[in-house]
Amino acid sequence: MNEEKKIEVEEVSAVETPPRARLTPEVERKRDYLAGFLAEQKPALDTNAPGGQLQEAVIEALKSIYDPEIPVDIYELGLIYDVAISEDGDAVVTMTLTTPHCPVAESMPGEVELRVLSVPGIRDAEVKLVWDPPWDPSKMSDEARLELGML
Repeated sequence: MNEEKKIEVEEVSAVETPPRARLTPEVERKRDYLAGFLAEQKPALDTNAPGGQLQEAVIEALKSIYDPEIPVDIYELGLIYDVAISEDGDAVVTMTLTTPHCPVAESMPGEVELRVLSVPGIRDAEVKLVWDPPWDPSKMSDEARLELGML
């Protein structure tokens, strides 16, 4: 048991490139199910409707806010229930939190309001924090589920 083991080291200057895998007609290539999922385009918003491009910009701003406990943004996490933009540029964001006892319950609505106000074209922002309907994992987007390994 107390025998010394010798380790031999061999230095190599180059290694041959392994042959590339080739698909033959006999082998059917399976379709990558994620390719279609990730390539899916969202329907275009009517730019003349109230909130068209402005609403899109607000949503992008909301996607830059991440939940401190879950590595997913609050929009994809399903915490944002509604983003309404008036013709005057007033934004009303209806949101919830994962739980009423969330550690960021006091600071998150303020951060959401500041981010929405930072969007060019937004005159005023109001954040409505609601608890009904309560948040549950089914409200997460497919992107969030994929990021968290739930898909």
